[in-house]
Amino acid sequence: MQLVGTSRPSPAKAKQFREVDLVSARASIDAAVRAGVSHFVYVSVAHPAPVMHAYIAVRREVEELLRASGLCTTILRPWYILGPGHRWPAVLLPFYGLARLVPATRASAVRLAPVPLHRMVRAMVAAVEDPPADSPRIMETPAIRHGGATAQTSFGRTN
Repeated sequence: MQLVGTSRPSPAKAKQFREVDLVSARASIDAAVRAGVSHFVYVSVAHPAPVMHAYIAVRREVEELLRASGLCTTILRPWYILGPGHRWPAVLLPFYGLARLVPATRASAVRLAPVPLHRMVRAMVAAVEDPPADSPRIMETPAIRHGGATAQTSFGRTN
């Protein structure tokens, strides 16, 4: 599982995303290929999104490296994880709820809704314990919010 990355991502850290996140992911992928790892789990980020373009670009690049590697892969794509020290977006939850009611903003509200830490951990455990038959398996926010049990996609298809 690849969890190395720049702490507290912000648009001002674009250079660090390339120097830390991308470099560490490349090294992890190379090591996994050499070691014959049977299943690689990567925590990416939900996209598209209206902000954090450099962060998303690096995450997409890593996803492409994983596809090219031939590794059996699960990619988790949360937008924001609510947990200790990272709770301020909880004040936005009512706005996400309202946005889900409007057809024009529903898809974005579902894709970019914050995920509680315990659900993210549950989805990561589910990903590790149940490697995909079709790779890469991509778990978007709805699947993560359900602990990795539903709404999984592989190559853009809903399973």
